[in-house]
Amino acid sequence: MSVAEIQPPAGNGAGAAPVQSVDRALTILELLAHDGESSVTEIASGLGVHKSTAFRLLATLETHRLVEQVNDRGRYRLGVGNLRLAGATTARLDVVTEARPVSRQLATDTGETVNITVRSDTSALYLDQQAGSSALQSHNWVGQRIPLHATSNGKVLLSELSDEDLAAALPDLPRFTDRTITSRSRLKEELTEVRRIGYALAIDELENGLTAAAAPIRNHHGDIIASMSISGPTFRLDQERLADEVPKVVAAALEVSHRLGWGRRH
Repeated sequence: MSVAEIQPPAGNGAGAAPVQSVDRALTILELLAHDGESSVTEIASGLGVHKSTAFRLLATLETHRLVEQVNDRGRYRLGVGNLRLAGATTARLDVVTEARPVSRQLATDTGETVNITVRSDTSALYLDQQAGSSALQSHNWVGQRIPLHATSNGKVLLSELSDEDLAAALPDLPRFTDRTITSRSRLKEELTEVRRIGYALAIDELENGLTAAAAPIRNHHGDIIASMSISGPTFRLDQERLADEVPKVVAAALEVSHRLGWGRRH
């Protein structure tokens, strides 16, 4: 991505011109938002400046935690400091970035498919997916939506909503199997239990033979902004297996929450 592809907004006053160093620093953030991660050389090329200039700009942004180095490989990506400045959209991007290595490890540890979802109006939206070694199929659910009331991810995302927000998120409760919760009072009882124990289960509620367990991902304020789950066939994720695997899901979601600034220890 080049500077020419990034068009700054027009100034508010006639003849208004951006301060060059500020303009370049903001362009670096745009470049990293577009490319994911870049080296100093790539950033300098994108800006059309010398490497030393790019390095000084990156060092300043790093001081404010707006960028960070990736595993000391000389490459940079957006840093967690952006969470203080960004809204929900940017938070979703950060969730995927921070959750992906944790999701991969969870998929390895459990052998099951791991999903990251967020609430999008009246559905849960898949942001990322990692297939475990035991996955029966490799269907990619990223970008697809699922019901909130019939899934473990959805229950987590609903669990701390006010009554008003809960009603708006669930205009109706369609039935998918004979185990789908279709009563609002029963669902509220379930959500109270999710808050108490810190995770949600959905056993044969969306599809017969499908079981999932999810735990909350929180932002630096402690708000639930996403959920992390494992899913697999009910015959494999029986009560005994769930007793072993659910703590791993909870721990993984907590790790992502810490990476996003919640309960961060300095």
